[in-house]
Amino acid sequence: MSLEIITLIVLLSMFIIGSVISVNMGVLGIVAAFIVGTYVSGLSIDDLYAAFPVDMFILLAGVTYLFAIALKNGTLDLIISGGLKLVKGNVGLLPWVLFFLSALLSAVGASTVAVGPILFPIALRLAFQHKINPILMGTLISTGMYAGSFSPLNIFGLVVNGIMESEKIPHSPIMLFINCFIFYVLISVVVFLAFGGLRLLKHHNNRSVLEVAAAVEGGNSAVIKTNDHGATWYKIATLSGIGLLITLALAFKMNMGFGALMIGLVLALMAPKDQGDIIKQMPWGVMLMVCGIMTYVGVMEKVGTMEFMTNQIAAIGNPVMASLMASYVGGIVSAFASTTGFLAAVIPLSAPILQDPTMSSIGVVSALAVAASVVDISPFSTNGALIMANVQGVNERLFFRKLLMIAGLFIALGPGLAWLIFVLIGTPW
Repeated sequence: MSLEIITLIVLLSMFIIGSVISVNMGVLGIVAAFIVGTYVSGLSIDDLYAAFPVDMFILLAGVTYLFAIALKNGTLDLIISGGLKLVKGNVGLLPWVLFFLSALLSAVGASTVAVGPILFPIALRLAFQHKINPILMGTLISTGMYAGSFSPLNIFGLVVNGIMESEKIPHSPIMLFINCFIFYVLISVVVFLAFGGLRLLKHHNNRSVLEVAAAVEGGNSAVIKTNDHGATWYKIATLSGIGLLITLALAFKMNMGFGALMIGLVLALMAPKDQGDIIKQMPWGVMLMVCGIMTYVGVMEKVGTMEFMTNQIAAIGNPVMASLMASYVGGIVSAFASTTGFLAAVIPLSAPILQDPTMSSIGVVSALAVAASVVDISPFSTNGALIMANVQGVNERLFFRKLLMIAGLFIALGPGLAWLIFVLIGTPW
């Protein structure tokens, strides 16, 4: 068996083990990089150190540190409360307000792991009170989160754009964000119409929505446990810092990781007592997973696996069909394993398709990004589990089956639809 095949089998084994056993795939990746790199391939320890993605670690650490400050000081509560007040009694707008709230929170840097536990309890409580189909409410929060998750500030967007840059593949962070956002809006419209959204537009009830908004803003909601240390000026400073980071990164090409650390440091000096809790809230497990998998992928590059994949894709003779295959593999794997981890592995492996001059690299990577994330309403994913845990007034076994059926439809149709729109048809921009 060739060395290249061995590295691919090990990578596949990492995803299987990570989806079955609760072990961080980043640890698996680093250990696999050491064993395969030194004992099987003959690489030196210095080669392994060189494979560790220092730039990606700084990027993830900086942006997630800034977001952890926003989570701790109550800035997210302020955004959620303001969004709920926009409903103005029109119950039919509730799913869409929560869609755009989750998209906004994700776009400014909140991970899905942070947004879901905040919004799902609120949304499903309102769904029960106003007789809104919980699948409609839960799905629109999920699609909203992923509509914003490929922004240049979110972990998903950071991972995809960081890998594209390290692989020296032409890309546009803004176009990736726009493509994914439009796709999830279209999916949400279909879900809204299919699950009784038009009927809801005729239903008005202002009081309970405003009560929930007031509870969130005041920090009294049973499901919101973030600490507001005071002061509105600190929240305004946090929002201004996020806006400044976007401006510095996009307009002045400043390194986003270092820029986020600098802004985070300024905010930390304003409230130094909170720093211990803020550091604990950072998603260290996600960062370890991404960097560990990328370390292993770096070893795969050094031993020639990427060149092997290039030859295999060339043998297919059709990069368009190869991209469709990659999209469906992404959808199936991500339904049971980590979306972030899969993206960290599949984009380097798809480099031959992305670098093909006959293909749109931004179209292919958009299809891969959507395919890997659209399936996350599955009951086996974090979002699906949160919907199941917070739904009220339903037969749980029957609801589980319905959610599983919806997830199956997303897996069957989502990757193909993304491929059709972004790769086969192509976007005008």
